[in-house]
Amino acid sequence: MIDMTVVELSRWQFAATAMYHFLFVPLTLGLSFMMAIMESVYVMTGRDIWRKATLFWGTLFGVNFAMGVATGIVMEFQFGMNWSYYSHYVGDVFGAPLAIEGLMAFFLEATFIGVFFFGWDRLSKVGHLAVTWLTALGANFSALWILIANGWMQNPVGAKFNPDTMRMEVTDFMAVIFNPVAQAKFVHTVSAGYVCGAVFIFAISCLFLLQGKHAELAKRSMVVAASFGLASALSVVVLGDESGYVATEQQKMKIAAMEAMYHTEPAPAALTLFAIPSSIPGEPVFEVRLPWVLGIITTRSLDMELPGITELVERAAIRIQSGMIAYGALQDIRADGSNAEARALFEQHWADLGYGLLLKKYRTDIENATGEEIALASFDTVPDVWPLFWSFRLMVGVGFFFIAFFAVWFYRASRGWIDTNRTMLWIGVATLPLPWLAIEAGWFIAEYGRQPWVVEGVLPTFYAASGLRFWDLVISLSFFVALYTVLLIIMVLLMIKIIKAGPQEKLFAASPTDDEDFVIAALPATPANKELGS
Repeated sequence: MIDMTVVELSRWQFAATAMYHFLFVPLTLGLSFMMAIMESVYVMTGRDIWRKATLFWGTLFGVNFAMGVATGIVMEFQFGMNWSYYSHYVGDVFGAPLAIEGLMAFFLEATFIGVFFFGWDRLSKVGHLAVTWLTALGANFSALWILIANGWMQNPVGAKFNPDTMRMEVTDFMAVIFNPVAQAKFVHTVSAGYVCGAVFIFAISCLFLLQGKHAELAKRSMVVAASFGLASALSVVVLGDESGYVATEQQKMKIAAMEAMYHTEPAPAALTLFAIPSSIPGEPVFEVRLPWVLGIITTRSLDMELPGITELVERAAIRIQSGMIAYGALQDIRADGSNAEARALFEQHWADLGYGLLLKKYRTDIENATGEEIALASFDTVPDVWPLFWSFRLMVGVGFFFIAFFAVWFYRASRGWIDTNRTMLWIGVATLPLPWLAIEAGWFIAEYGRQPWVVEGVLPTFYAASGLRFWDLVISLSFFVALYTVLLIIMVLLMIKIIKAGPQEKLFAASPTDDEDFVIAALPATPANKELGS
């Protein structure tokens, strides 16, 4: 039988490393394009202030990128350590985009980042600008491939289970690449990263103005951030709507759980803005609803029903019974590979094999599962409703706030009112943590809302875990959380020191002093460190 404690600890370990890793990814995406825009202005105008801005924000980008790489590497090893059966079962499909993502991140992007930092005095202006844009594109291509891999976990297209090898295998790699879920996730995720970068630059620039420092750089950075941030915030909402529409086609249970919709409603369904849950599922104590809105958003129609949780559980029970047939036929094929009748039966039902595997939580011989066990497995397809409900509203609420925030600042920038109101500047500083709250909530919705599946409809999460021991996971989880927390604190302190030092003339000066070189500014002013800087 499955040890669910081991499975839960494995989930916690991967969730902790993933959430830590994604503290750095969105800022990398956002800052990369903001750097490219600022350097483009420098090349076109020749004004040195834009070079300083590119150097300053680029330094912070470099620190953040290094942390993203360090935390991302561990995640890839965890597929083999904590999720070995997952790696075996879907490695033929998942491994290819993951490998390409590694090439994009560690060869393409990292190479151009090195040239960005060390090529200022070795390349022409246009040549260095091309490198900066390639750095930004490399970061986004890296995100594209990991989201293609993740999108396949949400919507496993272009692959089929091979009963001879006992694993999923690619049948159409182009379908994997152009998976509609992956494409929708990519544009939505990178747009959120652009908002994160814009808010980061905006908040730090507001702080500079409040302190009366680096006003010229801060004002110009705020104008770029307000423009870029407004466009990005609008894109996040529009592309998030598209992502929701695609999820309605492929992950109906996730949508129903996000809306706490237990029962199918007449089309078009109402959108719940706010609700207070009760002890009776589907009957909240209080709720505020907008008629028709949910149905129109998720189905793009007025007459298409959106199924509720109860109906989806009934559909799952039917698929579980079909999966039991597929599993029985698979056992016959393994016993006799030439059994044509068993292969024909498996071919009819293989798409529901994953649903049959849900019964492995309750018994090993799932062909003999009872009606009660089928009912329990059916209800296992329902994720926890209220954490998803409130996470979704947090994400959406912050998204709409940023549209209003950047719209106001775009208007103020067009009027030349950048530094005329200290209260507004303090609000700008206070917005700094909000993008990360929304982004982490979004990833929680995407991954937790998929449960109980590690690959939607194909492989249950509990079935994908390695057979590790309890204390192995407790010790490694504690170690990773402690290590990542220390690294995060170090990175934050380093970035604070760089921000306090302010913009520099050069990244690496020929004869650096504490005020001329960001490396020396970030380290204690000892003779050894000064020698290191030179």
